[in-house]
Amino acid sequence: MVNYVSHQAPGTVVIDTGSTFLYLVLNDQQAMRYGIGVGREGFTWSGEQTVARKTEWPDWRPPAEMISRQPYLPRFMAGGPGNPLGARAMYLGETEYRIHGTNKPDTIGKRVSSGCIRLTNEDVVDLYERVKVGAKVIVLPASAANRPSRDARPDTASRSPDPAPPSNRPAATDSQAQPSWDG
Repeated sequence: MVNYVSHQAPGTVVIDTGSTFLYLVLNDQQAMRYGIGVGREGFTWSGEQTVARKTEWPDWRPPAEMISRQPYLPRFMAGGPGNPLGARAMYLGETEYRIHGTNKPDTIGKRVSSGCIRLTNEDVVDLYERVKVGAKVIVLPASAANRPSRDARPDTASRSPDPAPPSNRPAATDSQAQPSWDG
């Protein structure tokens, strides 16, 4: 739990892609903060979505665009410890983007995905229990203007301005980016 000044309703998820942190707003002064992995260059996006559904140990079906970039990927992978979506997934609106776990915890804090937001399996299980279907999710642009102060640490105060109204649709992805195993 960190100090986090926000005018968002409790239960709102704010994703700061620039600082690779996800904040779950608890009240106007506090939030839960989680380290995340985010989209690599050409696969970042910003906007506002809602949690459309939640799944434990989700199956993975790579989108057609990902398969066209990486034809070696499986067309389907059943949920479980070896699945790249990890222990839980929260699907964002009608997009192909998710907040999900990962079986590669060393990717947290890095820009490696095809646009999905990943957490350690331990953190995604915790977040999954706290977030409701229908919760607002705000993905901030990666610009420095939206980042919390540099001196913020998990056990100290963290301030981030309220986001400007984001666009409703994620930006298009770059089909020339390097391969990634998961979203």
